[in-house]
Amino acid sequence: MLGSVSAGHPSRVAFVLRGLIQINSPRIAIFIDGGYLDAVVRDECGGGRIDFRKLAAKIAGNVDVLRTYYYNCPPYQRNPPTPDEAARFAQAEKFYTALRALPRFEVRLGMLVYRGNDEKGKPIYVQKGVDIQFGVDLVLFSAKQQISHAALIAGDSDLLPAISAAKNEGVLIHLYHGSSAHRKLIEMADERTLISEDFLKDIRWP
Repeated sequence: MLGSVSAGHPSRVAFVLRGLIQINSPRIAIFIDGGYLDAVVRDECGGGRIDFRKLAAKIAGNVDVLRTYYYNCPPYQRNPPTPDEAARFAQAEKFYTALRALPRFEVRLGMLVYRGNDEKGKPIYVQKGVDIQFGVDLVLFSAKQQISHAALIAGDSDLLPAISAAKNEGVLIHLYHGSSAHRKLIEMADERTLISEDFLKDIRWP
C-alpha cells in the first residue's frame, strides 16, 4: 500500500502512516457502567469506595489508554425535589465532577425515570440513555480504529450487538463482571475477569 503512494504527495504518506500507527499501536478504552459497578461492589464485595484512577490503571496495565468512560444516571428528583432528593443529587454531582477532573476520564449521564411502585410500595426507577451511549461509544471508537482493546465493566445483555460490532472490527473485548452478569455477555467476551473482593483490594479508598 505504501509503495503505491508517490513521493510527491507527503500528506498522503502521512495519512497512511498515521493509519498504520493507529492500528498497530495497542490502545485501550475503558467503559464503566457505574450503576452496575456500584451494585456489584455493594452486593458482592462488601461495599466501600473505589479509587477510579487506580481502577483504570489496573485494567489498562501497560497499554496506552485512550480514555475511561463512566456511564450512570443521577439520582431521581421530583419537581420540586424533597430535601433528601436534593442532597443525594448534589452528592452525585460532586462525585461526577471529581471523576471529570481525572486524566482521560469522561462522564456520560442518562436519566432515571419513575415507573410507579412495586407491590411492596417501593419506587421503581428505569435507566434511560445509559446503554445506548455505552454501545454507541464502543462501536464508534472500534469502527474508527481508535482502539485495539476495550475493557467493559458491565452485565447487561443489551450491549451484545455493540460488542459483536466491535469484535468484527478486530477489537479485543475484556469483560469485568459480577456473578450475575448475563451468560451470553460473558460468552461473547474475549477475556473475562470476575469483580471480587480480591480484585478490588488494592484499588479501594482507605
